[in-house]
Amino acid sequence: MTLRRAAAALGLALLAALGQGGCAMLGGQPSAPAASPAGAASAPGAASPVAAAEADSAASAATSSKQGVGVEIEAPADLKALLERHLDLVRLGRLARDDVDDTEWSRLIEAAPAQVRELLQTEGYFAPRVSLQRDKARGIGKPDIVLLKVEPGPRVVVSRVTIEAEGELERGATAGDAYAKATLQQLRNAWSLPEGKEFRNPAWSEAKAASLARLRAAGYATATWTGTGAEIDAEKNEVRLFLVADSGPLFRFGELQIEGLVVQEAQTVLNLANAPRGAPVTEALLLDFQERLQKSGLFENISVTLDADPTHADAARITAHVREAPLQTWTFGVGISANTGPRASVEHTYRRLFGQAATAHNKIEYGQLRKAWDGDISAHAGSDLYRNLVGAAVEELVSDTDTVLSQRVRLGRSQEGQRIDRLLYLEAERSTRHTNDNVINSKAIALSLNYHGVWRELDSIVLPTQGFTFSGQVGFGRSHGSDAEPADFARAYARFTGYLPVGKAWYAQGRVEVGQVFIPSTGVVPESQQFRAGGDDSVRGYSYRSLGPLVDGAVGSGNVLYTTSFEVARPIINSLPSLWGAAFIDAGNAGNSFAHLKPAVGLGLGVRWRSPAGPLRLDFAYGRETQKWRLHFSVGIAF
Repeated sequence: MTLRRAAAALGLALLAALGQGGCAMLGGQPSAPAASPAGAASAPGAASPVAAAEADSAASAATSSKQGVGVEIEAPADLKALLERHLDLVRLGRLARDDVDDTEWSRLIEAAPAQVRELLQTEGYFAPRVSLQRDKARGIGKPDIVLLKVEPGPRVVVSRVTIEAEGELERGATAGDAYAKATLQQLRNAWSLPEGKEFRNPAWSEAKAASLARLRAAGYATATWTGTGAEIDAEKNEVRLFLVADSGPLFRFGELQIEGLVVQEAQTVLNLANAPRGAPVTEALLLDFQERLQKSGLFENISVTLDADPTHADAARITAHVREAPLQTWTFGVGISANTGPRASVEHTYRRLFGQAATAHNKIEYGQLRKAWDGDISAHAGSDLYRNLVGAAVEELVSDTDTVLSQRVRLGRSQEGQRIDRLLYLEAERSTRHTNDNVINSKAIALSLNYHGVWRELDSIVLPTQGFTFSGQVGFGRSHGSDAEPADFARAYARFTGYLPVGKAWYAQGRVEVGQVFIPSTGVVPESQQFRAGGDDSVRGYSYRSLGPLVDGAVGSGNVLYTTSFEVARPIINSLPSLWGAAFIDAGNAGNSFAHLKPAVGLGLGVRWRSPAGPLRLDFAYGRETQKWRLHFSVGIAF
């Protein structure tokens, strides 16, 4: 208590004492002292009980105004945290302000139950039981204690959702327009606060925002809510939701404006848009267009925007801001992998060959176990997003037992999409194989027609944790070689990889790989058409291409392949979420027939660093057949 307030309290007490027990002068003589209300005499000049009570009240008020009020809340943990954050009584009680008197504290205490009910309504509780009790301070300098008990009761449940539309969406759906009907139905089906779900105000707000964003993403870029409401039936513990959306106009593609072109052709950019005139300008259309521009390799900075002017919605303008990549680029690199050892490489890209809409790409790699040259010329994407290409390659692969030299020339067409890649090509190929004692064992030549496809359904292409990838290849051709008759052959290959979160911190990954070459026993195909196993993305615990059937006393390639893998991983410590530990088991082999294929098994532990460029993997694996440990190192995801 401050000196000023103490003096004020003492003065009030003295005045009260004088008023009740002071002497009156009658005829110059003091009169007899007045009797107390209880009939007992009081000593002259002493304070009466009433005066003492008033003094205590003033002192108590002064103490309350300084010490504030302490609040204790009994409620479920989540609601207790809500009340502690937002209840005025609690917030002001923490401050213990000197300028708040007992009258203000009493007002806040009286208002608290109503404010509690308002706060609980935001969490879906509309029939709570709230009780409040104030206990006076138990000592000088201590605050009063307010005990707040809250029983929230049941949370209201959504009993009905009504979503209606106005504007062009409603008119189109009524007229039977397929796109409008599908959009309206999707808007209703995707509503995130459906019947039977508990109601919370944050969930209600999030559902409205997500639904409106979904409508705008469908091409109605100026859509707004014209009315939303939540009707509460506290007796039935139910809530009915009503929403009306004004879709505004549907924006349709009418014009493409390109900014930033220097040497590349506008037609190439228009082809990459892959949108006919009049198509709805959806968010997916804009994002896919931007991704295709990025993947084309022709541009290094890209932005795609829609002019959302409702007056031009029937022929909306899309603007593509681009900055072209350099006409020529050289890339030099060095690296190392457990599969092929140390290596150096150089790449050259020319993005407008002979002034035409075509790109030339060449790469030379020189490594301990792999030496290769790959070159191709590919046209820029056409109106169907396919690119014509011609390419050639020479590759030498060295394994523990032999060396394989392959040369190939191919002519084909490719298409790269967000989820699916396609490649169709005609290929002529020649291969020779010799053992490490430099004795030529076999050679083969083949002409084949091939189709390759990749299908991805992933949460992230670079760092997937959920979804799958499927890679499939089929080919048909004719071949002949040393000590073999000319023969027709067919080839099939498939690889499936799945990703699945397990619990809150664990992640599982599984792979199945299978392939077969169909050819008469008197025929032969080039080595690159056949299969071997072992290595980073095959069976860990074994060296690269070390698993296969024995040919002339050395490991060679087989006509069948089967491998499988299962792995579980999780972050090692919470403070480094990108650093994972993993345990895995692999099995598989290559052979001349599935009936005689004996799987080799590898198992071990690894570390993953989920870098922005893809996962970096370091594995220590034990090969059961070799009874040796082997270190594996790789970067990226194999599709």
